[in-house]
Amino acid sequence: MSKRFWVACAVILFAGASSFLTAANNKAQTWKGYVTDTWCGLHRETEAPTVACTNLCLSNKGAKYALFDVVNNKLYVLNPQEQAAKYAAKMVIVTGTLGDTAQMVTSQGTIPGSTIVASSISAVPSK
Repeated sequence: MSKRFWVACAVILFAGASSFLTAANNKAQTWKGYVTDTWCGLHRETEAPTVACTNLCLSNKGAKYALFDVVNNKLYVLNPQEQAAKYAAKMVIVTGTLGDTAQMVTSQGTIPGSTIVASSISAVPSK
């Protein structure tokens, strides 16, 4: 009985520590960038997106809405897609957590990328 008790305690402790580490890794973060698409989004270092191009890539290329992070020059798939659609081609601030890896359909082929699960997206006021 004593051995079972210690094994059960060890399992509970391990599960708790694992849960704590997962929660720590999913801490809310903030990103600044353009809402673009995964097809053309890798080119946003040199040119801003347009609504027409973003929508064309979504409808004809199998792309998804994405955030091009202007600070780190990195592209992320944005979820929920419906929320991202409202900000196509706009500079935004996104608050959320990094989700699972997602496949991104790009002009260079399908590549793995990170997903941002957005809790909020807001437009950066134009000057």
